[in-house]
Amino acid sequence: MQQRQSTRLRELLRSKTFLHMPAVYDALTGRLVQSLGYEATYVGGYVTGGASTVTEPQLTMTEQVRLAEEIASKISIPLVVDAGAGFGEPLHTMRTVREFIRAGIAGVHIEDALYPKRAHYHTYVVHGIPVDEFVEKIEYAVKARDAADPDFVIIARSDTARAMGLEEALMRVNRAADVGADLGLLFPRNPKDAEEAPRKSRLPLVYVQSRGNRDGRPIYSRKDLQDMGYVACIEAQVVICSNFHYQKQLLTELRNTGDFKGLSQAEWVASRQEIEDLIDLNEHYAIEAATVEARQPKD
Repeated sequence: MQQRQSTRLRELLRSKTFLHMPAVYDALTGRLVQSLGYEATYVGGYVTGGASTVTEPQLTMTEQVRLAEEIASKISIPLVVDAGAGFGEPLHTMRTVREFIRAGIAGVHIEDALYPKRAHYHTYVVHGIPVDEFVEKIEYAVKARDAADPDFVIIARSDTARAMGLEEALMRVNRAADVGADLGLLFPRNPKDAEEAPRKSRLPLVYVQSRGNRDGRPIYSRKDLQDMGYVACIEAQVVICSNFHYQKQLLTELRNTGDFKGLSQAEWVASRQEIEDLIDLNEHYAIEAATVEARQPKD
């Protein structure tokens, strides 16, 4: 029987393997991330909302589970997913956890934001719920985890550092530790807070690299994060923004000139071949050669 992704994620965490997780939004990119040696990958709310053009605040649990399941079913490395604010109150959060477990996901983070999320979240307005309500959600998420898959990883996320400071966010993450959360995630505002957070958190912390952020949150190298004591890093926008940037360049040149000179013929051929390799076309050819192609009339 194939090992659960959640079990694999637990093994990686126990072995102190730093998890560098690019956010993806399709199975092909998930396969690419896996092929390049990343330990795990990630599906974020920003990326799913952006790629589907509904925006993260309007994203439903069903949409997020469906995309995550599609990707997880095509890769063998663990997939961690943004479960927003649990998509409701504690009862709804329990169902959210069960649905992600059923979909084969390794773990989720659940945040202390108001649900439903507001679009102003993207302008860094914090709509934090009372800490007792947040801890209650994590507590019941843990109950659902323990009943369905004890290896499933629950990450307690607080956004409150943005509005109320690091100490508030740390207090919330540490309260979540008391009810069984496995990891923490918060958003240090500056280098001092980024260095201080792992020392004061009772949970191992995940850092979010928000490339393209407009509020000055620091971006670090993987080594810097490891040296500070973080156990994982989410690359939240690296794939979607770079894809958009280079696709726009390509499509603009193609529209304006009727041609695209950015890749050589050899590079086009290599890219097509790499895609076909990632989607296992050679295996498909072998099956057809042994079955339907074998019955074709020979010249």
